[in-house]
Amino acid sequence: MADFPFDAVGFDLDGTLLDTFRDLGAAVNYALKLGGFNPVPVGSSKDLIGGGAKIMLSQAVDAQGGIPADEFRTLYKAMLAYYADHNAVYSAPYPHAREVVADLTVRGVKVIVVTNKFEAFARSILTQLDFITPFEGVIGGDSMGKGADGKYLSKPHPDPVIEAQKVCGGGTFAFVGDSTYDVKAARGAGVPVIAAAYGYCDLPPHELGADAVIDSLDRLIPALETL
Repeated sequence: MADFPFDAVGFDLDGTLLDTFRDLGAAVNYALKLGGFNPVPVGSSKDLIGGGAKIMLSQAVDAQGGIPADEFRTLYKAMLAYYADHNAVYSAPYPHAREVVADLTVRGVKVIVVTNKFEAFARSILTQLDFITPFEGVIGGDSMGKGADGKYLSKPHPDPVIEAQKVCGGGTFAFVGDSTYDVKAARGAGVPVIAAAYGYCDLPPHELGADAVIDSLDRLIPALETL
């Protein structure tokens, strides 16, 4: 265990540690119904999760003709309010998630969550699932504040991954995620990245540009040991 190659491992949340698309899809459809739009198949939310809730709703609305910006803001706020109260109804850890996180911590490896979901939502879900204790921290899509353009410094921006490495005390760091947002953020931060092929990949897993691809979380530690 002493020769494990990484001091810390960062995890994306949606599509990597947790299967969350049903609750996210329900929140999108709640807002769509409120705005007079047709609901979308809940499964379609898998394709949009990486960019965060705002992008999910925006694309669903735009596909049905769109609305003025002020009306969209109202729907978006309603969606967030609904999700705040219904964010762990169906969401659950992926198979082997708890075990692999526990295995890493036993090895002395620090673990941390880096997600584009708002930090409060991520903490709420992990707490409800009794899965927050192992993590050194939770860095959400809003945790790093906004850049000069007024947009949150979230993935694919590297700052959240860089901050995660700092929170874990520096040292060798690897990241695990399921989307181009994750791979680009890790690349920008200069750390190796593993793609979760079982997640909500926005490209075929082997086209994401990761250093390794895993089909299940029980393959994570062997994959990390080969990097």
